[in-house]
Amino acid sequence: MNLRIFSLLFLSLASFTVSAFAKVKTELVTYKDGSAELEGFLAYDDSVKGPRPGVLVIHDWTGLQDYTKSRVTQLAELGYIAFAADICGKGVRPTDTKECAVQAGTYKNDLPLLRRRVLLGLDQLKKNASVDPARLAAIGYCFGGTSVLELARSGADVRGVVSFHGGLSTTLPAKPGEIKARILVCHGGADSHVNAEVPAFKAEMEKAQAKMEFITHEGAQHGFTKPGPAYQEKADKDSWAAMKKFFAEILK
Repeated sequence: MNLRIFSLLFLSLASFTVSAFAKVKTELVTYKDGSAELEGFLAYDDSVKGPRPGVLVIHDWTGLQDYTKSRVTQLAELGYIAFAADICGKGVRPTDTKECAVQAGTYKNDLPLLRRRVLLGLDQLKKNASVDPARLAAIGYCFGGTSVLELARSGADVRGVVSFHGGLSTTLPAKPGEIKARILVCHGGADSHVNAEVPAFKAEMEKAQAKMEFITHEGAQHGFTKPGPAYQEKADKDSWAAMKKFFAEILK
């Protein structure tokens, strides 16, 4: 066999082997908001070299637990550097509905605090040397969906945000021209918690001149992406596919 051809085949095989055995790396990241200690979750594929897009992920009202970490890992498998912010604080992981409502209410009733915690998470993502700061996005689930919409309303310099079955109302509506990010909303058509908020939200986005895409997943309830009584496989897969398409457009 020609030596040059053999060398090329060997290099190709070596490259395939490295790729095949490359694993997503994860780590906990401690940071602070004043005296409050926060603990985020970072994931990335170490076989990908050079600057790449970064995606901020905001958890639902149960805090930063396994479900959110699994989504962060999925994003890393797609080639992004993904970081889950900790809105509630290190060790604050609600275990029942009442406690979840208290935690979520604390931040929904203090939007400047919520926005600051989200921006602190974004700052942590941007500190990663492999993240391209010009290609940033954010996604969130339920409470997290509300949070990334607040990130967009704040005028943060991110290319786009994706809300999965998030709340849509706000006490700090965006003003015309303030929103820099493109917005994708994946909403459950049978979401009795949020449906009443849809008309006002669409009106707000139109008035703010935001670039917004609103997808209604018919028959899907609140929390349709998360394993449990409300889970709907079709809506989960379709919304994830919509996110990937959205990212392919805005993060290229």
